[in-house]
Amino acid sequence: DSDLSMRTLSTPSPALIFPPNSPGFQNGRGSSTSSSSVTGETVAMVHSPPPTRLTHPLIRLASKHQKEQANIDRLPDHAMIQIFSFLPTNQLCRCARVCRRWYNLAWDPRLWRTIRLTGETINVDRALKVLTRRLCQDTPNVCLMLETVIVSGCRRLTDRGLYTIAQCCPELRRLEVSGCYNISNEAVFDVVSLCPNLEHLDVSGCSKVTCISLTREASIKLSPLHGKQISIRYLDMTDCFVLEDEGLHTIAAHCTQLTHLYLRRCVRITDEGLRYLMIYCTSIKELSVSDCRFVSDFGMREIAKLESRLRYLSIAHCGRITDVGIRYIAKYCSKLRYLNARGCEGITDHGVEYLAKNCTKLKSLDIGKCPLVSDTGLEFLALNCFNLKRLSLKSCESITGQGLQIVAANCFDLQMLNVQDCEVSVDALRFVKRHCKRCIIEHTNPAFF
Repeated sequence: DSDLSMRTLSTPSPALIFPPNSPGFQNGRGSSTSSSSVTGETVAMVHSPPPTRLTHPLIRLASKHQKEQANIDRLPDHAMIQIFSFLPTNQLCRCARVCRRWYNLAWDPRLWRTIRLTGETINVDRALKVLTRRLCQDTPNVCLMLETVIVSGCRRLTDRGLYTIAQCCPELRRLEVSGCYNISNEAVFDVVSLCPNLEHLDVSGCSKVTCISLTREASIKLSPLHGKQISIRYLDMTDCFVLEDEGLHTIAAHCTQLTHLYLRRCVRITDEGLRYLMIYCTSIKELSVSDCRFVSDFGMREIAKLESRLRYLSIAHCGRITDVGIRYIAKYCSKLRYLNARGCEGITDHGVEYLAKNCTKLKSLDIGKCPLVSDTGLEFLALNCFNLKRLSLKSCESITGQGLQIVAANCFDLQMLNVQDCEVSVDALRFVKRHCKRCIIEHTNPAFF
């Protein structure tokens, strides 16, 4: 019975991962008849497990010295599994084709908590279908061990591939489909509805995704018990250009457990969307609205409602934010550790003063391209934020070497300083290097090296 069951098992070919003409597929072991090319596409093939002994004539003629070099076969199973755990999905499929022992070890459930596929030409829909089918053999139609699927950059991923994940992987906790611009809202709705444990979702660059919500069927079914809630805590919607305030309202109402939210370059978001967000998502620790040009000081007033829970905030290139918005954040978000305000040209020394005096535990600050910040602002930073480790002043026209020396004399733990395109002398840079020995200085002064 065991032999029969072994004969019925199958191994996805590396052709699922590499096109037949790719560099990684042109070695002796990968260029077998296990794959074919139809109109330039990668075709998924399936193989039976290899025989116990290889009987090829060339292998029988191998010398005794060559046989003795296969010391890897002497390793115990647990050591082999540990080695296999470092391999990506495509290499693991190749290992399964070496011999029967490697086949059994390569399909150990502990190695298949994660599927990671990359490449623009891979037929990822077919690959996911074959892999999940193999992983579902012990538990028909359900893959209980798979918790992470990363297919970022696989541009041929479509709704069909996401539907396969939604149907077969109820224990999924992490999904990354960054740059897969062919997927739509409906496919994402299927995943979040059928994978109740999903906590990490990255749909950055998926321009067709305008919302995160349950399907209508799941919403009707779960509303009495779960209140239409989704368990997502980490959501990255960077470059989802079509996302609007109404979509953000829906996301906030369904994803109330959010702690990390990234909306970089979601250019249609306004202060009204942030107001919706703060009504429902009161546990956010990290928030990015970089390049959201319609976000202003009123949006900062809404974000300040997070109070001491907020640790990371990025408002880079939000040109409508001034000292008023910074003052809201400084007054209420006293435990802020990271602030990126690059390109917010309305911020002055007064804003930096509010920030330094109230957010004394600040570790990273980027105020590059803020031409109204001068040495006076740096002095407030130096005298209040002793834990500062990263400081970017790129293109700050009013900064001089005197301000840098004050910072270096007080912030001994400084590890990164960016003064590119700033008029600072070599002596000031040497002073920083002398007092902050671990500091990496990014500069454009050819006399300092």
